[in-house]
Amino acid sequence: MMRSPVRMTTALMQAALLLVLAACGASPSANAQQGSGGDRPFKVTGVANFDTPWAMSFLPGSGVPLTNMALVSERDGRLWLVDVRTGARQAVAGLPKVAVGGQGGLGDVVASPDFAGSRRIYLTFAEAGIGGTKGAALGYGTLELGQGQPRLVGFKVIWRQQPKVSGNVHYSHRIAFAPDGTIFLSSGERFQFDPAQDPRVDLGKIIHLTAEGQPIAGRFYTLGHRNVLGLAFAPDGRLWATEMGPRGGDELNLIEKGKNYGWPEASYGSHYGGTPIPDEHAPRGFAEPKLWWNPSISPAGLIVYSGDRFPEWKGDAIFGALSGRALVRADLNGANARKAEQWDMGARIREVEQGPNGDIYVLEDEGRLLRLDPAAR
Repeated sequence: MMRSPVRMTTALMQAALLLVLAACGASPSANAQQGSGGDRPFKVTGVANFDTPWAMSFLPGSGVPLTNMALVSERDGRLWLVDVRTGARQAVAGLPKVAVGGQGGLGDVVASPDFAGSRRIYLTFAEAGIGGTKGAALGYGTLELGQGQPRLVGFKVIWRQQPKVSGNVHYSHRIAFAPDGTIFLSSGERFQFDPAQDPRVDLGKIIHLTAEGQPIAGRFYTLGHRNVLGLAFAPDGRLWATEMGPRGGDELNLIEKGKNYGWPEASYGSHYGGTPIPDEHAPRGFAEPKLWWNPSISPAGLIVYSGDRFPEWKGDAIFGALSGRALVRADLNGANARKAEQWDMGARIREVEQGPNGDIYVLEDEGRLLRLDPAAR
């Protein structure tokens, strides 16, 4: 169903936003689809501390100097080069101007697959528009190392979310590089609801771009999304996404070209005010989520694990939960998924990243960067 962009009244928007913030701090409870808990099969080691961490990317390259180096973004507009062996960090200069507020600010950071040669780093961020509006943006620069303070040089914006709207939530702006080097980018619906179904705008879509930002095969790849905060390719080439539902209805989705994922016409959750949303997906032409959670866990950063340190997780989705304050595993089998464990972490988990040796790193919203190592057995 196609609709033109509409917005709620100011009073309704304010009330709903208060409920959004309340929901983000809520604790989940089990339901029929909830995965099991169980003892944590890993030990946790603190690496470094930050103020408002959002994303993390290791620098792919040969040689010891780069093997243990990662970039960590902070929502408040800072980017750090971190040695994960020692926790030592350096601020990176040359960043774009970022509109900080609410959920907006500096977002994802991803090193280009050809970083060893190009030294290219991609960033997403909230960008100010006219009249107090804002929107997500994507750009890249060249990372200069070994000449004093690390710096992004020649930063270039290659994509801007249209239209820019008011408000400070649901930017999404997660990046995933496909095996062929093209970019997939999540573009949140910015709490505007109906534009997620409108093919004329970027809101509520997943976008497919070349490495230089040109659209591939139309304006969007999929539509009907709310707030995709995790985006990752599996080794078999399938693209997976974690998506925040409204009041309940968080999703793990297999992203397939041209499909409509239903928001706001279909959800396994309800509106924050309690108004139900029809949960029929497939009968109405919408893609069914592979997994869903109700009550919410608020899924965030996602990897599909490919390392050897946790061999029993190989090929599985590992992602953070914000309101769930947990690390979550979903067992992937081709195009299918089932819930596995959900480990209490005692903190909101914003980001999950795999290190070059198969270690797993997580970023807490509260600021800590942690390394997970297999527990002794």
